Amino acid sequence: MKKVLTELNLNIVVMEDEMATLDGGDVLFTGREFFVGLSKRTNQRGAEILADAFKDYAVSTVPVEGSLHLKSFCSMAGPGLIAIGSSDPAQRALKIMQQMSDHRYDKLTVPDDLAANCVYMNLPSKGHVLLHCTPEEFPESAKVFEKLKDHMLIPVSNTEKVKADGALTCMGVFINKKAEI
Repeated sequence: MKKVLTELNLNIVVMEDEMATLDGGDVLFTGREFFVGLSKRTNQRGAEILADAFKDYAVSTVPVEGSLHLKSFCSMAGPGLIAIGSSDPAQRALKIMQQMSDHRYDKLTVPDDLAANCVYMNLPSKGHVLLHCTPEEFPESAKVFEKLKDHMLIPVSNTEKVKADGALTCMGVFINKKAEI
């Protein structure tokens, strides 16, 4: 991974503090700021290192209760739109995020926490694209996503990844950089 990022001329920050932990599943970038879930895999020191690396953005911590990661129950579903699960821990986390932020985000509440983990992309040729779990996995949550009329919706099965505590955002690394052909 480091080799590819170096070839893309991207800045790489190495966490050298052995006490720091930071898992990508706990990092939610909204386009304006970062929310970092404090979980079994991410601690305060890891959040501080992320804040040092991204000095131009606010970084707020959010306790994660009852889930593996912050993005186990929330993710960005569009510009300024947070997909959030319906569970009490998810709603408590959302309330903390709203209190910590100067920006008012819209929310898309889905019945199933795991279904709130989706992947939003703004693709030049396609516009707003949203990868979300299939209706077979989460039928009621899929109905909520279908209300997003300005999005190209692409259902993606997560049945195998979830067996290893994985979600849709675990399946890739998205880099916002134009290819040089």
